[in-house]
Amino acid sequence: MTQVDNQVHSFGPDVSGSRIFRVIAFLYGIAAYLVFFFTILYAIGFVMGLMVPKSIDTGSDTSAAEAIIINLLLMGLFAVQHSVMARRRFKAWWTQVVPKPVERSTYVLFASLSLLLLFWQWRPLPAVIWDVEDPDVAVILATLSLAGWVLVLTSSFIINHFELFGLHQVTNHLVGREGTPPRFRTPLFYKFVRHPIYLGFIIAFCATPTMTAGHLLFAAVTTLYILVGIALEERDLVDLFGDEYRQYKQRVSMLIPWRRSV
Repeated sequence: MTQVDNQVHSFGPDVSGSRIFRVIAFLYGIAAYLVFFFTILYAIGFVMGLMVPKSIDTGSDTSAAEAIIINLLLMGLFAVQHSVMARRRFKAWWTQVVPKPVERSTYVLFASLSLLLLFWQWRPLPAVIWDVEDPDVAVILATLSLAGWVLVLTSSFIINHFELFGLHQVTNHLVGREGTPPRFRTPLFYKFVRHPIYLGFIIAFCATPTMTAGHLLFAAVTTLYILVGIALEERDLVDLFGDEYRQYKQRVSMLIPWRRSV
């Protein structure tokens, strides 16, 4: 889920539906958000190995080669869906098919379903890369991972969580209120790094007291995807905000707080 997605509204023709359509769209938006909410909670348990029936280190036993291929295909499916549907050109076409008020909710729903598929079909690679035996250090690493998730959720709320995940759009449509034009803002964490949501994900995925080969594959591929996603997102932000965003890039580091931007 990205900053530009929060700042760039859906494209395409407005849908002037009936009252029934407005209610259905609103209920659909709520359902999509609930699926997302379940997915993000499951993701925390999946990565940290907490309170879920299947985590990143459990599942069907397969050969290492088969596990790597299946896992890469699952992550690739999510990456393609998540990136393609976020692009402005795709939205311009997509909103000719999907009503504009539910475009964001549909995107969120598809992203959540692709992640749930990944969790379901993920194949573990149990070889241990490192295993921290010191209980104090292990607690610190687990706490750091949890702090990464907190950073993700907190950062989404300070840039309008409910718009980012589609509820704002369907609520506006329900009451017949026009959405506000995109406005460039850098609240709180965005004054220190340009992408605190991505930073939170990287911390959450990489900080662990026990790093298996499967966990390392997941962390490495998702981190690479994040870097590619940032490049695509910032291209859209420059197109949208021009010099205002270029100056922001010069002032603020991409992911490392207080590091001068290059």
